[in-house]
Amino acid sequence: MIQLLTMGFRDLGRNKRRSFFSALALGLGLGVLLTVSAFLNGEMQGALENTLRFESGHLQVRAESYNENKTSLAWKDLVENPAELAAKIAALEPVQAATPRLFASGIANSGSEARGVRIIGIDPASPANEMYQKSMLHGDFLSADDRSGILVGLALANKLNLEVGDALTLLANTSNGETIEQAFTIRGIFSTNISGYDRATVFLPLAKAQAMTGTENHASTIFILLHDQEQATAVQAALTGSQYKATTWMEMNELLTQTEDMANSMMIFFYLIVLGITATVITNTLVMSVYERTREIGILSAIGMKSGRILAMFLAESFMLGLGGILLGYIIGGVMVWYFSTYGFYIGNMGLTGILIQDTIYARLTVQDTINLSIVAIIVTLLAGLNPAFLASRMEPVDALRGK
Repeated sequence: MIQLLTMGFRDLGRNKRRSFFSALALGLGLGVLLTVSAFLNGEMQGALENTLRFESGHLQVRAESYNENKTSLAWKDLVENPAELAAKIAALEPVQAATPRLFASGIANSGSEARGVRIIGIDPASPANEMYQKSMLHGDFLSADDRSGILVGLALANKLNLEVGDALTLLANTSNGETIEQAFTIRGIFSTNISGYDRATVFLPLAKAQAMTGTENHASTIFILLHDQEQATAVQAALTGSQYKATTWMEMNELLTQTEDMANSMMIFFYLIVLGITATVITNTLVMSVYERTREIGILSAIGMKSGRILAMFLAESFMLGLGGILLGYIIGGVMVWYFSTYGFYIGNMGLTGILIQDTIYARLTVQDTINLSIVAIIVTLLAGLNPAFLASRMEPVDALRGK
């Protein structure tokens, strides 16, 4: 085997320029695939992390009749005594934090500008809201006893020309189906780097949100974060039997997981197209090598080299070409992945409902993806070398010596 690899390496050196550009074609293809794979992984993983932190958590406990798409504020659809229930859930060992949240629909007005928003009532002291505190750009975070303060996203502040300390009028639905209008003072401006979320979300202290919407001691959900997201099903089972329904992050984010599966399926075709193009280049290179070495093949056959060994010799040449292409692919792909993992790629607000994709995507290349793509690349290279190898192994010695 070592002898065959040595011969393959030597034969590639006969036409260094052609061999280099053939390996470069594979390297470019692999580099592109590594970059695309890193982008896809970064987009999906980032969207999942954002959704878990800002939207769904690892678990939510709600009333059986609650419909998140309708944002119901009827008492029968809400969790009663949410602080007490959250404290009991937080006492469970796998639970990192549990906090009540109240959701309501409203309209934010400032001067002649208005924007539909989602009002979220939160307990400012809960560690589950730490990510919102880290997202603060200007001003201060809310306090539990603040009755006139509100937090707005950077995109909404820019849309309505708002700054910290400005007044904002909020029109909201109430539990009895009416609407109420109140004025608030902007305490702070946050940015999650998700324009769609920041443009459509405002935060109030839970007590104030309850008083404004007439929900009193009720909340839409108990938002739960775990130490390990893989324990979501076990915690769900532990919460089964109460009057409320526990829903895991997998159940709440079916759209995200389906989108990821669909994207992965589509990328397989893209991978095959790119590798197919590079395989064509490699096949042409090896076919030319066979025709240039016809007399040499005839001599090897004449002195007793079996057709199987000639086949193996050209496959070894194909293998060495593949290794060179993979190394070039690591260099090309590594540079591109490093750049986009450091500086990201700005895509802006994609407007996808239910998926929190940041405005800037950062590439994330995994070891598993690198290994998988490398294995596929070497397999494609060997397959590309099969036809030239068979062509060489089936040559008749007499015809080969004559150069036919």
